[in-house]
Amino acid sequence: MEASLIPQFGGVIGTLAAFVVALSIIVAIHEYGHYIVGRWCGIKADVFSIGFGPVIWSKMDRHGTKWQLAALPLGGYVKFRGDANAASVGADGTVFEMSEAERATTMTGASLWRRAATVAAGPVFNFILSILVFGGFVLFAGQAVEDAVVGELKSLPTEVVTLQEGDEVVTIAGQPVASMSELTQAARDLPAAPTVPYEVRRDGAIITVDAALPMPARVEVVQPKSAAWDIGLRPGDVIRAVDGTGIHSFAELQSAVAAGEGAPLALSVWRDGEMLDFVIAPRSMDLPLPEGGFETRYLMGISGALFFDPVTERAGPLEAVSYGVTQTWDILAGSISALSHIITGQISTCNLSGPVSIAEISGAAASQGFSNFIWFIAVLSAAVGMLNLFPIPVLDGGHLVFHAYEAVTGKPPSDGAVKVLMTLGLAIMGALMVFALWNDLTCP
Repeated sequence: MEASLIPQFGGVIGTLAAFVVALSIIVAIHEYGHYIVGRWCGIKADVFSIGFGPVIWSKMDRHGTKWQLAALPLGGYVKFRGDANAASVGADGTVFEMSEAERATTMTGASLWRRAATVAAGPVFNFILSILVFGGFVLFAGQAVEDAVVGELKSLPTEVVTLQEGDEVVTIAGQPVASMSELTQAARDLPAAPTVPYEVRRDGAIITVDAALPMPARVEVVQPKSAAWDIGLRPGDVIRAVDGTGIHSFAELQSAVAAGEGAPLALSVWRDGEMLDFVIAPRSMDLPLPEGGFETRYLMGISGALFFDPVTERAGPLEAVSYGVTQTWDILAGSISALSHIITGQISTCNLSGPVSIAEISGAAASQGFSNFIWFIAVLSAAVGMLNLFPIPVLDGGHLVFHAYEAVTGKPPSDGAVKVLMTLGLAIMGALMVFALWNDLTCP
């Protein structure tokens, strides 16, 4: 079990610390994308800042860029040479006094493709961070092998554990099993019972053993800001009864939650050899469907898994990158689908989280261990990259729209039009922030 990153802090301080760390990493990568691609394109940067406000540390590098940390660590920026401000909107007076060669090193005077590449690099670097983190997990931790081989056993009540590490499952309840995916599917379809017969290959011989259902009502993951999180359920808890009725599988737990339709449920929970009692009120949530769209269900906010880890093998670099790309794409596609369903009113606007919720999730992820926190940063990085590509003035996507207009018409938008559009963009982003903050304060 991984150690928590923030148990030594109070709840609020730990949450804020985790949020600041996550945001600072994501912003640093984003802004470094702008900076380094700009430098490759010959555009010079005057300032690279993490945070806003009073400067608490700074250093000038050999390229003439001032690197600094500011007192308010809630973002960052790169100010390129000749820009009137950190948003790269307009030019300061020095640009018009420069030679042609000097102007080419500014965002105002650089060629269109160099400016566009510099703007696009921020979101692209966010996506690269996500891909590298996701890929790194399977590169170093490995991927599950296809064979249904039992790896490390997880904690369960001792009377239902009879499989051993290294057993290869051949059949379960008489049903042949040829792979881990077939075992997982069988686990969902088996009738509830305290134990089930397995045929396993152990030490070269086929033997029959009785063991727990492959997917018992064991908590694998607790979702932050969920009903389960709020009442204190933990990974490793095994739910033995709901409203006094014994259960043996995660499927039984799901059925009991669905039948309750949000009514409070009494849980009897095994935790490290002790029995504990909880009362939980499942919450309505909108869940994406594999075929697209969403469905609304009552959920506790936990996920289950097999009661043993699969045997893993280390992935190669290409497999790791492929996995990272797939995970990042799934996050982007899911986020866009959710946003479109919110706009059309098909799912609740409570699915749009603001800074308070993101901070709470940051703290929750950090409290569950280093790997969970790093995974969360990768998810958030992909979301930040996607948000910055929205065609809203003040965001990178808005700047790219301006550059596309210039590519088509042969001239940039007028200064007056840019100022109006930037004001409109600020108003849109401000309204979205207020709406998201309202959600944070009012949604369950």
